[in-house]
Amino acid sequence: MNYSFLIEKAREAMEYAYAPYSNFKVGAALLTESGKIYTGCNIENISFGATNCAERTAVFKAVSEGEKAFKAIAIVSSSGKFTPPCGICRQVLSEFSEDIDIILTDKDDNIKIIKLNELIPFSFDSIN
Repeated sequence: MNYSFLIEKAREAMEYAYAPYSNFKVGAALLTESGKIYTGCNIENISFGATNCAERTAVFKAVSEGEKAFKAIAIVSSSGKFTPPCGICRQVLSEFSEDIDIILTDKDDNIKIIKLNELIPFSFDSIN
């Protein structure tokens, strides 16, 4: 599948990032099974612990609108490098879809598509 439209939405979302401490801006665009797109950017906080990643911002927006089935998420960053989701974001994404496509791109428009279960093969799903 061609995800260029999703990458563009992630780039647009990155422009809204609030990253005065790290200067590391991230944008994400989440595609739901119903075809809707929810975007997110990272939002830093001086306490750092209250910072929220772009991926979780997109997921939380989608879930708060009733969407819980995800197909793909595109992630871009101001570093110009492939920027996979952090561990917390991987775990949050796995709550809704273990086989979601993670679309990464770099400054040269190279694209990597990785399944979430490749990034987090043993996600926490039970205490049994």
